[in-house]
Amino acid sequence: MGRTSDAKEKILGAARTLIELRGYSALGVAEICKSAGVPKGSFYYFFDTKEALALAVIDEHWADQERTWKRILGGEGEPLDRLRRLFEATQAVQRAGQRDCGTVSGCLFGNLTLEMSNQTEAIRGRLQEIFEAQVEMIDAVIVEALARGDVTVADTKEAARSVVAQLEGHVLFAKLYNDTQRLGPLWANCLVLLGARAEMAGGL
Repeated sequence: MGRTSDAKEKILGAARTLIELRGYSALGVAEICKSAGVPKGSFYYFFDTKEALALAVIDEHWADQERTWKRILGGEGEPLDRLRRLFEATQAVQRAGQRDCGTVSGCLFGNLTLEMSNQTEAIRGRLQEIFEAQVEMIDAVIVEALARGDVTVADTKEAARSVVAQLEGHVLFAKLYNDTQRLGPLWANCLVLLGARAEMAGGL
């Protein structure tokens, strides 16, 4: 059982790395198995199709990311300070990826949205659920900030959508230009978007 589980994790890890580097469509099962160091038959033991593997990669990546988001956004400190820490963590992930691979990999979910959302309804639906979950988590923080008078948005849910969109957009530009400096203005722009009080913007 341990070796079986290990083989599955190798396939998932290899697929995630290859998808981040090259995208989903160009990958074949044989290449994934070769990179994972497992026989091709192992793939079909765990996954009926390549789409099933992509969904498993998405779910595994989200499980990791969701834990991080909950830890940061649900941690101690003022709401805007917690939101800023999430932005900083995103920047750190992109910088680490660039150091390891030589290129900015971007967001797995954003990359797959651009590549796959019009090709498979299952992947489109799962990505929608993930982005909605991100919006809900950020909305909860904005609601806190609004109650404190730290921000002045009229609709917290729409503001949260805009924050997620801005985060994704800046990461996309960082990938396009292979330059994590493109993430630099992210937090200042977010504060403007949220209508943060001047003293809040200056103190964070």
